[in-house]
Amino acid sequence: MSAEHYDALPKTPANYVPLTPLSFLQRTVDLYPDRRAVVYGERTYSWREVGDRTTRLASALSRLGITIGDTVSVMSPNTPELFEAHFGVAMAGGVLNAINTRLDVDTVAYILEHSEAKVLLTDTAFADTVAAALSKVDRDITVVDIDDPAGPGGTRLGDTTYEEFLASGDPEFEWSMPSDEWQAHSLNYTSGSTGVPKGVVYHHRGSYLMSMGTVTGWGLSEKPVYLYTVPMFHCNGWGHAWTMALLAGTIVCIRDITAPAIFDAIADHGVTHFGGAPIILGLLVNAPEHERRAFSHLVHAMTAGAPPPAAILKAVEQLGIEVMQVYGLTETYGHVSQCAWRDEWDVLDPDARAEKKSWQGVTMPMNEQLAVFNTETMQVVPRDGQTQGEILMRGNTVMKGYYKDPEATEKAFAGGWFHSGDGAVWRENGYIQIKDRLKDVIISGGENVSSVEVENTLYKHPAVLAAGVVAKPDEKWGEVPMAFIELKPDHDATAEEIVAFCREHLAGFKTPKAVEFGELPKTSTGKIQKYLLRDRARS
Repeated sequence: MSAEHYDALPKTPANYVPLTPLSFLQRTVDLYPDRRAVVYGERTYSWREVGDRTTRLASALSRLGITIGDTVSVMSPNTPELFEAHFGVAMAGGVLNAINTRLDVDTVAYILEHSEAKVLLTDTAFADTVAAALSKVDRDITVVDIDDPAGPGGTRLGDTTYEEFLASGDPEFEWSMPSDEWQAHSLNYTSGSTGVPKGVVYHHRGSYLMSMGTVTGWGLSEKPVYLYTVPMFHCNGWGHAWTMALLAGTIVCIRDITAPAIFDAIADHGVTHFGGAPIILGLLVNAPEHERRAFSHLVHAMTAGAPPPAAILKAVEQLGIEVMQVYGLTETYGHVSQCAWRDEWDVLDPDARAEKKSWQGVTMPMNEQLAVFNTETMQVVPRDGQTQGEILMRGNTVMKGYYKDPEATEKAFAGGWFHSGDGAVWRENGYIQIKDRLKDVIISGGENVSSVEVENTLYKHPAVLAAGVVAKPDEKWGEVPMAFIELKPDHDATAEEIVAFCREHLAGFKTPKAVEFGELPKTSTGKIQKYLLRDRARS
């Protein structure tokens, strides 16, 4: 049989090299050492300097005993230090655990304990939270303080600063690539809104392929200038740190995400690309004139995290920002689907174009399969745009599993697919459109109400800045929609006005039966925390 002759050809170092995003840095430092790599306030680093700093970081970590499988945690906003950790930790063989900077003391303590972190790099701005968290951890963790001159300051908790730590490292340190691309690369914790957070484990292969898929799916070319508005602690910033290294691009970091900071970065640094949740787009659309800056070049934005309202997509396009929506989860390294644009949509009017752009789209190039299933029968639903099911996916950019949680891992991978928990319909050519998180569907009098559909309607109201719709218990109907609304500055609206507006655009059973105004609770990535709204609706 000929198969035995094919199978007789072995893997060797010449024809098989484990995939890792570390190779991107190695190539770019060698090929484009003098290109601008990172811009942060008054600080600018070339790719040669990034190579030197990450090598020193790897060396310093190795001298502390960090090796394969050891966790290194980082508590930092989007600064060069966190970007460097995306390479330096893995160069030492360690696993990067970037911690959400908005978490409470108990959750930070849980993550440090559960991850078995041996080293913590922490910005002094979070000293109070970190100190309290460390007091709850029953073992010693080496603390390195990131003392950022551009930050608000804060108490030092360790014996050395980050810059001193780098200085202790050897710039000639011979770091090595992973021997196995399945080796753990990073550990990201879910939000834990319904219990303790789960640790999501990424491998080198998935991180490499995420970057490759982003280049293809987003149509990136060499030397993009990328503004890091996505927190790097969220799905490792959607993998864009590695993607920019692949393309020898420039990363512009800003510590605080504000409309003026984003407009300034676009105008002053020539930002060509950025990413963020729909709330970031809303921030730009609703910015007063004195916070805006003019720019003449086209800017490309990738948005994800929640279904973007069509009204926001239409408005941001008028600013000169071309938006592509993507979809994914922490468990999928971030985006695994994209609303790939179709030529036949070019002739549509702006409202119809924005509606198409609000779809979550088709699978990205690096993902293998994405489909909408009836999970009771494990059969795909028809592509009719009506039948709702759950989004399931499989591919190389799905997590290894949940750290120390085999039961949750087995449940997530039931039937050989990753179960997203997102309810959606399937359309022609494989386009998915999310209707709700399955737990967010409102069942009123036996009728399913999509909170996303109601929210999209609310965003069309000129006074609405942000909206969240959840189920409110009702004696007659079981549940009814309740709207929580954050108004734009200098705008007013009454509950009666909001309800009347919805009645003009929605069926009666979909219209909110209660409206509450005020600032909405949000995560650090801009997602509205619906579990808190549900608690308020029940109370």
